[in-house]
Amino acid sequence: MSYQVLARKWRPKSFATLVGQEHVVRALTHALEQNRLHHAYLFTGTRGVGKTTLARIMAKALNCEAGISSTPCGVCSACTAIDSGRFVDYIELDAASNRGVDDMTQLLERATYAPTMGRYKVYVIDEVHQLSGHAFNAMLKTLEEPPEHVKFILATTDPQKIPVTVLSRCLQFNLKQMPLTHIVDHLSRVLEAEGVAFEPAALRHLAKGAAGSMRDALSLLDQAIAHGAGKVEDEAVRAMLGTVGDEHLFALLDGLVAQDVQAMLEVARLMDARSLSFDGGLQELATLFHRIALAQFAPEALLDESERSRLAPYAQALDAEYLQLAYQIAIHGRDELSLAPDDYAGFVMSLLRLHAFRPERAGAAKVAVKLAAAPAPVRKPVPAATSVAPATPVRPPAAASPAPTPEPPAVPPAAAAVAAPADDDWHVLVARLPLTGMAKQLAQHCELSELTESVIRLRLAPVHKHLLGKPQQDKLQTELQAWYSRPLRLEIDVAEVASETPAERSRNQQRERQERAIASIEQDPFVRDVVDLFDASIDESTIKPV
Repeated sequence: MSYQVLARKWRPKSFATLVGQEHVVRALTHALEQNRLHHAYLFTGTRGVGKTTLARIMAKALNCEAGISSTPCGVCSACTAIDSGRFVDYIELDAASNRGVDDMTQLLERATYAPTMGRYKVYVIDEVHQLSGHAFNAMLKTLEEPPEHVKFILATTDPQKIPVTVLSRCLQFNLKQMPLTHIVDHLSRVLEAEGVAFEPAALRHLAKGAAGSMRDALSLLDQAIAHGAGKVEDEAVRAMLGTVGDEHLFALLDGLVAQDVQAMLEVARLMDARSLSFDGGLQELATLFHRIALAQFAPEALLDESERSRLAPYAQALDAEYLQLAYQIAIHGRDELSLAPDDYAGFVMSLLRLHAFRPERAGAAKVAVKLAAAPAPVRKPVPAATSVAPATPVRPPAAASPAPTPEPPAVPPAAAAVAAPADDDWHVLVARLPLTGMAKQLAQHCELSELTESVIRLRLAPVHKHLLGKPQQDKLQTELQAWYSRPLRLEIDVAEVASETPAERSRNQQRERQERAIASIEQDPFVRDVVDLFDASIDESTIKPV
């Protein structure tokens, strides 16, 4: 007997075995049990989510010899004939090859005759959006008022192309893409029933490759079994799909956190040696940044405890603002792969961007000179270099006045309160506390409003209330208790701050340093000579204070 592929062998034959479309199954089940049957149904969704399978189950439910039921017996002649595709009163029509008005006219003429074997004639028109406009017009009247013994089931992957006159005559059900966990669970059951050894991690790669299609997942599973000589192993599946493994992704993250660009480039070299997909690598990297951002803002959204614990160190080490930038770099780097000299170069440049834009990375002062039109010939020798940077960074002028320090906010009197520390003390305290990640961000955007023997009260501006997560509040409270060597309850009020927060002071100081650096470059005699000589301008965005 010839081999039957898994996608056909494990095609659901009842509503109970259909995976991932519970909302559609519930509606159809209630309609069948209450005998509230519509004359036309429209199933929409991407490939491989169960549109034709639902149509066959509906045909069995309507024509089962045991009676109309949401649980057809599956063993009577009608059910077995529909499953094998030889039931006379079940007609599947491919609209891609039968799209003309003549084909539709013939179908409608045959629909007037009573069913030969079953209770209903069921017409399934697959990819119905490919019918011509005249064919749609020809079926409108029959579709609205068909004979009592006829049921129409339409299926399409592109409902936008179906005329609204047809949509209004059908009950429409939108089939959703299969969730990753549903696909993994179903593949596990299939492999256990088939007696095939497998590794759970391999099934996750197959589920991701299927992109929400159960049929594609089963087809990939067939390929994986053949590729692995009867086994489904993680390494073999990744080699088959060309996907980037977790060890590469987390090695990239480790290099990014440690600011070790050589380690990141080594990962790119290994991926190139193994012919792994750089497009897939950037896609997986963007997904990983997304999961880390979830771990920062909503860790409860990560249902897998092992994933949550593995991502927690990266959520602490990477700033929330930088994660958003890193995500953008990954997805834009993927878009730009086709414009790069080759995929390897595009991938490496994306990694270098991730490294270059780390906020902790100190940059050296640089001057970019934009050349204008070629100057007229001059008698003095022209320097060979057109981009000049001072050999020794110029220090800010000594006369520059320091930033004024705002007065500390007023502390409301309290019987048990001790004198609140000055504003400067809170800035120093935040700098000395061993905080990282979101807890550090929270402390930097707060100001101290009250300190008692048992309570420390902070004030946080409403614009930063997204930082009020329980993990970071608990971390901050623990560090404050350790600093003051006594039990303290942390209370944070969401209100406009009255003074400069540590984050604001840091930004102001950074801006002042930047302005001094720009001024020192512009006042440098050598730079001014170069600008005058070449009629050039200074690109201020490339100047970094040291």
